[in-house]
Amino acid sequence: MTQQLNSQVFAYARQFADGAFKAQSIALQGLEQIAGLQLGVLEKQSAAANDFFAVAAEARTADGLRGLWEKGFALNRDSAERAVTVAREILAVTQKTAESLGELAKEQQQVVKEAVTAPVVEAKKAAAK
Repeated sequence: MTQQLNSQVFAYARQFADGAFKAQSIALQGLEQIAGLQLGVLEKQSAAANDFFAVAAEARTADGLRGLWEKGFALNRDSAERAVTVAREILAVTQKTAESLGELAKEQQQVVKEAVTAPVVEAKKAAAK
């Protein structure tokens, strides 16, 4: 009896560990994608800011300063557009990750349900004989 109980506990613990490992893997993949998106935007923002400062350093006349003003507005507009775009992409990745975790939770719930009901069904069969 103790051996059977130990094997069931070990099986449940193994199922739990496998599920936790899969959930961690899914979460880390989502975080990796989000970090990649954010790093890409940071790289683009840095390049745009570098270009702006290079132009700003060369501005010597009033026309140059007017052009700098316009480039500043364009830089801010592009920055805002990138921020909105990456926020949408991050939201999509987050939603996909959440859906994957939800599916995994349903699978784990089904596995546990089957594992719990199987001994009960076997006990009923044994009692009927």
